[in-house]
Amino acid sequence: MSTLWRLVAHADFAILADAVERLDAAASAPALSWSLFEDGDSARLDVLFETMPDIDTFRDICGLTEAIPVEFGPMPEEDWVRLSLEGLKPVEAGRFTLFGAHDRDAVAAGQTGIEIEAGPAFGTGHHGTTRGCLMAFSDMLEAGESPATVFDLGCGTAVLAIAAAKVLPDAEVLASDIDPEAVEESAGNCAKNATPGIDCFVAEGLDHPKLAGRRFELIFANILAGPLVDLAPGIAQALTPGGKVILSGLLTEQEARVREAYTDAGLTVERRKPIEGWETLIAVK
Repeated sequence: MSTLWRLVAHADFAILADAVERLDAAASAPALSWSLFEDGDSARLDVLFETMPDIDTFRDICGLTEAIPVEFGPMPEEDWVRLSLEGLKPVEAGRFTLFGAHDRDAVAAGQTGIEIEAGPAFGTGHHGTTRGCLMAFSDMLEAGESPATVFDLGCGTAVLAIAAAKVLPDAEVLASDIDPEAVEESAGNCAKNATPGIDCFVAEGLDHPKLAGRRFELIFANILAGPLVDLAPGIAQALTPGGKVILSGLLTEQEARVREAYTDAGLTVERRKPIEGWETLIAVK
C-alpha cells in the first residue's frame, strides 16, 4: 500500500468554502479527496493526496494564502482508511440516505438509500449543496409532485439523478457533466444503485444533441455560481411550463446574483434555508 499525504487547514468557514469551490472547479483533481467540516467557531479543510504534493502550488490552486497555517505530512498506512471515513458517516437528506460501502446496513426503514463513495467528484452528500438539493427534491415529492422528465446538469457522481430514478421509476432521467471521468463514475454509480436506465453523457452545459429542443419538468443544476448565471436563459428555455430547476453550488454572498439571473430569465425564485453557508434555490417557470 502506498503512503497517502494529508493536509489540514483551519480557518473561517467562508475562506475554506471558497477553497473548496476552487478545488471543485479545478480542471484536473489536485488531490485524492477533500472535505470541509464545521469545527466549533471555524471550519476544517481535510485533504488527502496520493503522492507528496507541492504545497505552494496547491495553495495557489485553492487560494489558501501563507497567512493560513496548514498541517501536512504522510499518513501511517494502517490508519488512512479509518481516518478518511471518520467524517463520512451516512447522511440523511429528507427521504434519502447517502452512504458508503462501509455503511450499507445504515439505511433506516422508509428511507431511500443511495450508495456513493467519497472522492473528488462533486456530490457525495457530505457537501451542503448536494444535501440542499436532495432536501428540496424530497419536499417536492412530499407535496405530491412527480416529474416525468428529469435532467441532472453537471451531475458529478449522479447522486441527484439516481435519487430521481429511485423514487420516480417511470421517469426519463438524463445526467451530463463536462468531465468525462465524472460521467464514467456516474455510470458506475448508476449500475451500483440499480438505476441503469439513467442516460449519462458528456456535455458542456446545454450544448449536446440529446438536449436540443428538449424540455424537462425538473432540472438539477448543482454546479457553480458563474456557470449558473451564464446558463440561466438556456435552463429557463429547457423547462416545461410549470417546470422547476433546483439550483445549488453557490455561497450566500453569491445568492443575490444567481437569483437575479433566473428572475431576469422569467422564473419565480424561492430561496431555501442555507446549509453550512451554501445556498439552494428553486426556480419555477
